[in-house]
Amino acid sequence: MTFGENLQFLRKRRGMTQEDLAEQMEVSRQSVSKWESNSAYPEMDAILRLCGLFSCDMDTLLRGDVSRRFGEDAAAWNKHMNAFAAAMAAGVALVLLGVTLLLFVGEFFGREMTAGVLFFLILTATVTTFILSGMGHDTFLRQHPGIGPCYTKEEMDRFERRFPALIAIPIVLLLLGLTAMITLESLAPAQFSQDQWDALCGTLFLLCVAVTASALTWAGIQHSKYGFPEEKQTPAERRAGRIWGFGMLSATAVYLGLGLAMDWWGQAWIIYPVAALLCVAVTILLKKDDE
Repeated sequence: MTFGENLQFLRKRRGMTQEDLAEQMEVSRQSVSKWESNSAYPEMDAILRLCGLFSCDMDTLLRGDVSRRFGEDAAAWNKHMNAFAAAMAAGVALVLLGVTLLLFVGEFFGREMTAGVLFFLILTATVTTFILSGMGHDTFLRQHPGIGPCYTKEEMDRFERRFPALIAIPIVLLLLGLTAMITLESLAPAQFSQDQWDALCGTLFLLCVAVTASALTWAGIQHSKYGFPEEKQTPAERRAGRIWGFGMLSATAVYLGLGLAMDWWGQAWIIYPVAALLCVAVTILLKKDDE
């Protein structure tokens, strides 16, 4: 394919008109038309900007076949990022399931030693998962320099329409789990002690936390897989995202600490809704500051 054919393919794949590309490149529409018809060629700095805009190397853009290259890269990138998202979500789920087992086995069955051993075995598996997936991701990027999101505008628009549901559904599940736990906590059957029933209710809630956290992790990596620009987020939104991650991680650490040190497994669940409310308040304040 010629340079003009490659440029036209990349422009149409991105869903851009010649006017859109001209605006991005700060040239006239006639210049873009001449580039695509091979009647004129851009300056070197413009070629470099085109490579950056379309995530394409110069050799492929000028002399290669971008349709074939993008097809191969898209398949490799999609497969790798799906595996990376699944591994990271599994790691998050594992550590929270470890906390869940620590509560259930330690409190319901009264086997704290067994619960501790299970927790540290799961923690070991979690750390291993994070290390291997992180190193694998770095190796993939190093072995495929220049590779990145290469989806059509239609594919990106389709994911962007689904993304709010991918965020909302896990959060709704978490709230339903909290509601169920509060409702059930006072309805302990006669065959269970209050401590055992509290352990069961806490286990139910922590399972919802595990599903929610892993689903949000998966959705976040999928969002980055499609290459939505960071500029779409305001500085306040980025800070709020970090605060939510730190807040939920801190809540889990406090819950675990109170359970192990004070045996407050049945009462310490309040840490999570308090942490969520604090994160909401901080998010609102940051957005107001940003405005």
